[in-house]
Order: sequence, then structure tokens, then C-alpha cells
Amino acid sequence: MAARKSPFFNTATTLGKVIAFFGVSALCGVLTAGLMVPIASLAGSTASVGVEVFDALPSDLKGERISEPSKILAKDGSTIATFYAENRTPVPLKQISPAMRKAIVSIEDERFYEHNGVDLRGITRATVNNITSSSRQGASTLTQQYVNNLLLNADEINGVNKADRTISGTDGKDYAAKLREVKYALSIEKEMTKDQILAGYLNLVLFSGRNYGIQAAAQRFYSVDAKDLNIQQSAMLAGMVQLPNVYNPITNPKTSLKRRNTVLAAMLKTNAITQKQYDKAVKTQLGLKPSETKSGCIAADSAGYFCDYVTKLVLSDATYGKTVKDRENLLYRGGLKITTTLDPRLQKQAERETRNMIPANDSSNIGAAIVTVEPGSGNILAMGQNKDYSLDPGRRNTTYNFAVDRSMGGAGGFQGGSTMKPYTTLAWLEAGHHMWDKIQTPVRTWSTSYQWKASCLPGGSTKVGSPWRPANAVKYPGSMTVDYGLLNSVNTATIAEASQLDLCDITNATTRLGVMDNGNNIDPKTGEVSNYGQPISAKNPSFLIGSALITPLAQATAFAAFANDGEFCENRAIESVVDSEGNSFKVKPVTCRQEVDPRVVANMNGTMTKIAKEKIVRGAINAPIAGKTGTNNGANSTWFVGYTTGMATAAWVGRWDKDQQKNTFNTPINGVSRAWVDSHTFAGPLWVNYMRPIVNLYPSKKFASPDAAPRQAPKPDPAKAKAKADSTSNDNSQAKDNSQAKDRAQAKPSDKTRGNRPPSPPVKNTGQSQDNGKGSNSKPGTGAPSKGN
Repeated sequence: MAARKSPFFNTATTLGKVIAFFGVSALCGVLTAGLMVPIASLAGSTASVGVEVFDALPSDLKGERISEPSKILAKDGSTIATFYAENRTPVPLKQISPAMRKAIVSIEDERFYEHNGVDLRGITRATVNNITSSSRQGASTLTQQYVNNLLLNADEINGVNKADRTISGTDGKDYAAKLREVKYALSIEKEMTKDQILAGYLNLVLFSGRNYGIQAAAQRFYSVDAKDLNIQQSAMLAGMVQLPNVYNPITNPKTSLKRRNTVLAAMLKTNAITQKQYDKAVKTQLGLKPSETKSGCIAADSAGYFCDYVTKLVLSDATYGKTVKDRENLLYRGGLKITTTLDPRLQKQAERETRNMIPANDSSNIGAAIVTVEPGSGNILAMGQNKDYSLDPGRRNTTYNFAVDRSMGGAGGFQGGSTMKPYTTLAWLEAGHHMWDKIQTPVRTWSTSYQWKASCLPGGSTKVGSPWRPANAVKYPGSMTVDYGLLNSVNTATIAEASQLDLCDITNATTRLGVMDNGNNIDPKTGEVSNYGQPISAKNPSFLIGSALITPLAQATAFAAFANDGEFCENRAIESVVDSEGNSFKVKPVTCRQEVDPRVVANMNGTMTKIAKEKIVRGAINAPIAGKTGTNNGANSTWFVGYTTGMATAAWVGRWDKDQQKNTFNTPINGVSRAWVDSHTFAGPLWVNYMRPIVNLYPSKKFASPDAAPRQAPKPDPAKAKAKADSTSNDNSQAKDNSQAKDRAQAKPSDKTRGNRPPSPPVKNTGQSQDNGKGSNSKPGTGAPSKGN
């Protein structure tokens, strides 16, 4: 039940009016004494106590910043999204039309240019009116209103609870608050010109809803700038500030029109306009052309998910405030300009092609995502998907970002399938093996007693929990080179490599390159469930062929290192942050480190260029491209992660909703049902369609050449070998006869030399590779010769 108002202070009652009269009279006495009479001369008077209180009040307002919207910008400076608690765009007085300036002075404070901040005549007039009639008049000058708005703005920015605010005019506040307002107004008048005060007021005041300041109001109701407002538009807006909701022209057009005409009359009375201008203006309709600046990522046309990602980066970073509430306050009121790494050209292409591949409202509800990272900087250039960023229900909408992990608003990652195989090959090469090494790759069952070396785990090894029999998509030979196994994405080849390695060397490679398992979300330090992915564990060997839940952003970032000669750069989305006062915030710099030997990368790229050329691109793009396909069981997660030296892009297509474990075979997708689905069905073509028109925006160069495999010596032709042997025998026989004849013609023959042949020259080592890999020469960057199987 609402508290009853005391009759002593309720101006609706006769007693309240009388007490209010004496209260205002006392206030006027204090003001008169404080402004016109030296304090010493008032000693002992009834005004002395009030004057002492008045004189003790602070005379200067703290330099609180004005609440302004923040903007997230693309790298070219274009606006992605605007965030505001108060939609405000401050403009100087010269960018506010003269008609608007005259209108607000005429209706709110016609003696603005005459008083010194407080209008005693106005206070007396308003008091008498309010006591003797049922109508209400205000007595606050524009300067006092400016003070009120400054104080309100400061309380909002500093998060002061409404119940604790002491702004004059607020229900339940006493005359001390009014005294403070007056003292501030007098102080401001001494420090600012009238034009500065007027500009400050027009930039602060509320016009409607969350639209503050004249520029935002002009755009909201007329879609024009404040400098272009005409007489009737200015009159309508000036009339709104008294009661913004009541005089809103969209919801209350008749009331608004009547109020506008009242302002026009006031302008005529103060000679702000002529009779002719009044007659013309008063006959016009409101003539609204409303537009609206929406707040938040919902309004980001083609980059809603990237916008959401950037927002979460800000809100999770103590650089922008001690608490999340502090950071939100800064984001919505601090006037930040957050310049990001996003390239709008790539972003629009990503949004277009993901939707072309899988429409947002497709009956399958399949998701599609594209993420592009720049090698050498880690800058995120594009982050698009086929769904609309929206809180609204419906198949086409979601706020889940397919590209990132749960901590950043993601769906929790997806099985990487064969895109994880390069990490085993990387560890293979780092262990001193070669791409041309032959490995035994039959389909086999790995028993629960088999010890997989895993030095980072307790006991130094691991076992599968149940017999594991990984198969291949098609039948392959029982032995092959590592190059062939990676090129054809042979599961048993990857597993055969891993069986000769330490599994922890492979997980070390994924960790070094920033690939985390979002299914393994138990924080090892606390033992609690975390939204952040954890390093991939070597405990279950199934991670070798893609069981871990990974994100497209992580894969694009990792493969960018393969595009950059093994130099890994942490991904980043923000280039700079500056507030409304020009203060810069510390942002994540470009952070790169050499994680893989360039020769190891060159040898991997030698195979992955063939994957891209032969299996995905097939001549569709004229640029050096490398990459890896990936499909999990059931094809509910399909990938192609490809790269040039200028861009690394992960394309993912799959299930993300409650049916995430359901396979996609025979599922109608974009109007077609397919008995077989893999990375070549959607993800590969999506990657090609996206990259084809933009590949030259970030110029690329050729990848470093891989080490050449040792050549096998050709088998001799038996007929030629026999002919050569016969020829050699005849030549030697003739030489022997000649030598004997010469010996007889000279000194005594020697038994030691007779008939002896000179020793054969050393046989040149050709580096011939054997099936078991022994005897091959070590190549630069690949380490020692292979140890064999």
C-alpha cells in the first residue's frame, strides 16, 4: 500500500499550500541574502543560518562525463552496432538550428539571457500561481534544469540507486536539494557562457524514451540533423521536454500538436518568430519521419555474432571495470569507440554464402559458419553464419555463435573429424620422421591391454576402455606412406603414426596452437564445470581422428600458423578502444610466437596443398591453397579448413541443436536428400564459394617447397646388364694381355701385381628409402632418420 502524503507538505491541501508558501518565502530570503548582502551584516538575523548553509555548499560540479552511446566499429570505421542506455549524440551549438535555440528559450526560460542562473521573479510568480490556482508552473531556469540533468547523469553513470538520489524536484526531497541546485546554477553561470549552458542543456535533456539530446531527437522524429530543424519541428521538440511521454508525437499526436502550437505562441510572444512565420507554422501538421537507432547486437545487420563476441570480450575484461556491472555501465554510457579487426567485405560475403548454402529457415535447421583469421596477426577478419542473431523464437533465429566456445556465447564446439589429423602428422615430423615413411595401416582392433605411450598421464601410458576398431570410409592398402595417408584422410594411417609416438606430443601440438576440447570442460584446478574448453586429453586415443569438440575459430587460428611458416598468432578481435574524452584503453596486442619449425610446416603443406587442389578447389581459385577436410560419424559435423598465406578460413556445416547427435544422411537439406554426406557435400563448396571472390583482397604467395622424397634406384634391364657384363669382360681380357706383354718387355714380373685389379671406387650413398625407412638421409628440419616400424 502506498504511503499517504503528509498534509503538511501536500500542496493539494490548503495547509500544504500555506506551508509551501512560507517555505519558498524562506528560500527566497536565503537566496536574496546570499546574493545581495554580505554574510557578516546578517549576523543575528533570521536569514543567517540559511545563508551559512548556502555558503558552505560546494560551488563547482564534478567533471562527470556525459552518458553517451558506445559504438563497435569495423576496421574501416563503419558502424557495426551502437550500445546505449541513453541515445545521445552531443553536437556544438553551431550545429543546432537557430529555430531550436529560440524555441527552447521561449517555452522554458524566456528570461534566460537576463538572469544570473536563478530567476527570483520566476520563483515568486510560480509560487503564487501554484498556491492560488489548480494549474502548475515551474520556476527552474534553463541553467537549473541543466544542473538537474548533470546531477541525474552523474547518478546514472555512477550507479546511484534512485532512492539515494538527492536531485531537486525528485519526490520526497527537501529544500536543501533546491539550495544545492541553486548554488550550482550560480556557479555555472560564472564559469560558462549562456551559449555554452544552452548547448549543454540541449545535449543532455530527455526528449522521449531513451532518446536524449537534440541530435538524437531530431533523428528519431524527423530523420534530420539538429542543424536542419525548421520552426515547426523545433517547436514540437521544445514542447516535449516538459512531459516527454505525454507529448510524444508518435503515441499522442493530438496532444503533441496542441503543445507545439503553444510553443509557437510563446515564440511569437518573445519575438523569436514573426506573425507571418507563426501563421504559416501553426497551420502545418506534425510531418513526422520517424527513424530509430536500435541498441545492441540485435541491430547489427550482418555481424550480429561477431558483435556479440566483441561485447563478451569487453564484459569479461577487468580493463573496463572491476565488476561486470561496471563494464556494462561503461559500454552503455561511456561513449566508447571500439574499433575491431572485422573486414566488412569478407563479413558480407560470409553471411551471404552461408545462407546460400543452408538457408536460415531450412527445415533441417542445419547450421553453417565461416571464420577467417589473418596469418601473421591473428586478426579475425570475418565471423558469419547462416542464422539471424535474435532472441525471438523460430527456426531461423538463435544467439548461439557457432564459431566460438560457450564462454563466448557459443554452442559448445563440434567434433573436428579429420581436420584433427594434421596435428598427429605434425608430431610425427617433429619426432624426426618423414612424409615419405611407409607405415602399416591395416584395419585392426586395439585391445584394452594395448599400452599407448602418454608420458603426461599418470603411469606414462593409457588404454582404451573397450576394444577399439576404427575403420576407414573406403578400403585402402595395408601399407602406405604418411603423405598418402594424410592426403586420403585414412583413419588407420593416423592411428598407426600415433601408435609409434607419445600421445602427449600430439596433444602438446594442439595446445600450442590453441585448439581446446569444449567437451572436456572440467577445470583441472578447481574440479568444477567451466564454460571454457580445456586442453585436449591424451587419455582417450579417439581424439586422434576428431572426437574432441572444437570450434571453427580455434581451427582457423591454428591453421593460420601453417600458413605462416609455423608462427602462431593468438586471435584477436579488437584493435583499439577510446572513450568519449579521448582516453585509450589497453587492448590485446598482436601476439605471435614460433610454435612449429618452418621445415615441418613446409612438409605438411606439401601434402595439404594436394588435398585442397585435388579434392576441394579443383581449379576454382587461382591461388596457392592448402587445407584439410573433416567429417565425423554420421556427418553431423563437416569441415574444410583451408588457407592461403594471406587468409585462413574454417568452414563448418552441421547440427547444433537438440538433434546434434543425429546423422544427416537422407535428411532434406536445402531441398535435397542425400544418402551420403561428407565434407565435400557442403563445407568444401561453402569454402570455395566464399573464398573465390575475396582471395585476392589479402594477397598470397607460394608455400615453401617440401623436402623431396629420396628416389628409388631403377631396376636394371636383364638384357642390357648381360651385354654390359660381356663388354666389360672382353675389355678386361684385352687389358690383361697388353699388361702382360708390357711386363715381359720390361723388368721381372711381380707376383704381387700380376693379374690384380685396382680396388673399386667407393659406392655413392643415394639415400634410397627402404620400406622400413632405414638408411634414408636426414633432411633439413626433419631430424634424424626414421626408426622404422
